[in-house]
Amino acid sequence: MISQRVARTLARCSLVAAATLALSPVVAAEHSWRDFGHVANSSFVEPGGDRSIQLSVEVPATAHDVFAAFTTSEGFSSWAVPLAKIDLRIGGFIEASYDAQAKLGDPGNIRNKIVAYVPDRLLVIRNAQAPPGFADPELFRRTVTIIELVPLAASRTQVTLTNAGYGAGERFDTLYKNFEWGDAYTLEELRHRFETGPVDWSAREAKRKAQAAAAKVEGSR
Repeated sequence: MISQRVARTLARCSLVAAATLALSPVVAAEHSWRDFGHVANSSFVEPGGDRSIQLSVEVPATAHDVFAAFTTSEGFSSWAVPLAKIDLRIGGFIEASYDAQAKLGDPGNIRNKIVAYVPDRLLVIRNAQAPPGFADPELFRRTVTIIELVPLAASRTQVTLTNAGYGAGERFDTLYKNFEWGDAYTLEELRHRFETGPVDWSAREAKRKAQAAAAKVEGSR
């Protein structure tokens, strides 16, 4: 289980953002998208000079099931966050929280607006509400997250996550680095969900508390 500080990096949605997608002002320097061996990086500079993070992973599931994992409340809460509510329509929202005790509508929840979608093929979202403590939420809202699904076989799908619109400057550089790692983490969690099954959030929380307690004891020595 990652720390709450790093977990907030994922907002994308991701997922997302991408929703996919989780959020932190700083990701430790030792973290890199290369931490996730199944993830490929095809990031690029856009024609206008902005940068796009583009990462992909192969998932052992149909495109239909992967799309449901991003666009249904039950599917998203099976791997990304313990609390999720998704209103799948243009202008609808993906509302999520890493806090299992949170309630829908809480001001600290993550909200991503659905910009466009094509069933089983495409989802486009933009962040509308970041959690407390997130650095530069206004800057991040200038970016958009695109999730593309391409069937590779009967039960295998390539998932490509593109987080576009990163401009120049130190603030954008920090966001870029955070989300390059965070988006890679999101894709790895998605792959893991279909390889091993839904996340047991109670077990994860118990493990997190045990690790925190052990670290506190170690730090007091």
